[in-house]
Amino acid sequence: MLNQFIVIISLLLMPIAGISCSGTSGNNSPEPTATAPDTTSTVSVKLPPLPDKPTGTAFIVISKKNLTLSVYDRNAAGDTVLVAQYPCCMGKNKGNKQRRGDMRTPESPARRPFKISMIQDASTWKHDFHDGRGEILAYGHWFLRLATPGHKSIGIHGSTNNENTVPGRASEGCIRLLDKDIITLKEHFAYVGMPVNVQGENQAPFPWESRTSTK
Repeated sequence: MLNQFIVIISLLLMPIAGISCSGTSGNNSPEPTATAPDTTSTVSVKLPPLPDKPTGTAFIVISKKNLTLSVYDRNAAGDTVLVAQYPCCMGKNKGNKQRRGDMRTPESPARRPFKISMIQDASTWKHDFHDGRGEILAYGHWFLRLATPGHKSIGIHGSTNNENTVPGRASEGCIRLLDKDIITLKEHFAYVGMPVNVQGENQAPFPWESRTSTK
């Protein structure tokens, strides 16, 4: 129990190397594209009730291997607890992002999680995927912009008109959730400064994850 508490405190206090995400709104969409989904991952975990509002202590772990976004927090006893989990869509190509346009989702360095730098209303944001549909709503209601040093315009958002890609690998680098899940994530868990760990496809779960409860 004590080791879990120390690990979660360390994660929440870790520094990052600056904010490099660019601003975007309206039709200046940050992530243009979608392809056929990989539907090998589902989420079926019994979880505790949703908190009324963000606690300001929760953090996120995103697994490229399992195509899941998991939210962890501490319970009254100070234990790390899994409080939410959602299927997600990652970058079309596997591996760590190297440059703009390589269709990869960036992975957070060891002990240096990304952080949410902005929470933006994306309900009117449109994008033309050049697939004959023209400019369409594409980002759900919220865009949780991430500070990802070396890369811009990476965030967690919804998948309006592309929900068939969740779970899967179809984005240009962002993390897509179902529209209902991005709303729940924002309303009950997300806050500016929230740590976000993005694990590579071959990265083993954190040692404490196997000992984490849902109570």
